[in-house]
Amino acid sequence: MQNVVFPNKILPYFLVAPQIVLTVIFFFWPASQALYQSAMREDPFGLRSAFVGLSNFQAIFTDPNYLHALQVTLVFSVATAAVAMGTALFLATAADLVVRGRGFYRTFLIIPYAVAPAVAGMLWLFMFNPAMGTFAYLLRRNGILWDPLLDGNQAMTLVVAAAAWKQISYNFLFFVAGLQAIPKSLLEAAAIDGARGARRFWTIVFPLLAPTTFFLLVVNTVYAFFDTFGIIHAVTGGGPAKATETLVYKVYNDGFVNLNLGSSAAQSVVLMIIVIALTAFQFRFVEKKVHYG
Repeated sequence: MQNVVFPNKILPYFLVAPQIVLTVIFFFWPASQALYQSAMREDPFGLRSAFVGLSNFQAIFTDPNYLHALQVTLVFSVATAAVAMGTALFLATAADLVVRGRGFYRTFLIIPYAVAPAVAGMLWLFMFNPAMGTFAYLLRRNGILWDPLLDGNQAMTLVVAAAAWKQISYNFLFFVAGLQAIPKSLLEAAAIDGARGARRFWTIVFPLLAPTTFFLLVVNTVYAFFDTFGIIHAVTGGGPAKATETLVYKVYNDGFVNLNLGSSAAQSVVLMIIVIALTAFQFRFVEKKVHYG
């Protein structure tokens, strides 16, 4: 087999240069600034600063509000990933069975992914607003006292539903692609052997979707930790009583609202470490359970 080489030795570096520049500007530079500010204590106006070492980290880990935000983030992330992936898998298997109008059906399910997170949050807020929301009216009419502005559990349910709805389309695309990659001969052989319905899905289809599921597990974890800020900000603003204040939203509150830049930077560093650790754990241990066909 002949190796493919570039005749010009400079060309490969020139081709990857734009990506390297973007990574340095939008990841390494902000990360280095966060690391620097996490070791400093500044006044709200940025006129004076003092080196405090790890004091900011010690302060956040002894702060009950930060520990509460960590707990909220874990609940929110697990619930969002489970709902988004479970619903997307169900819709993908249903779309795989559609014969007529398959293209329209799949296109229709992809549309929510084009909606911005803040817009998605406002849509769900309008639908479930206790004062004017259509679904809120239906819930109250059926005897359910719906008011996510006062009930923390209802607020968490609402932001999980909005965040999962936004991510379902992304998961749907990959699950559909994974289902199409499964050889039809395996399904036909299973049908001949008498495996039908749910048994065929759990014993043949789902194990073959393990690589796709693992990839989406990583993506949905990162999404729930970082990309849901716009939804939470639009729907609940972290309330009521910090019931939906996740780690990324607390970074915003402490840094841009309360102007506690040192604590906010320390929290952003911890959040980055948590996401990197979760991703590494998933690749190190969860991937061992994945069987590639």
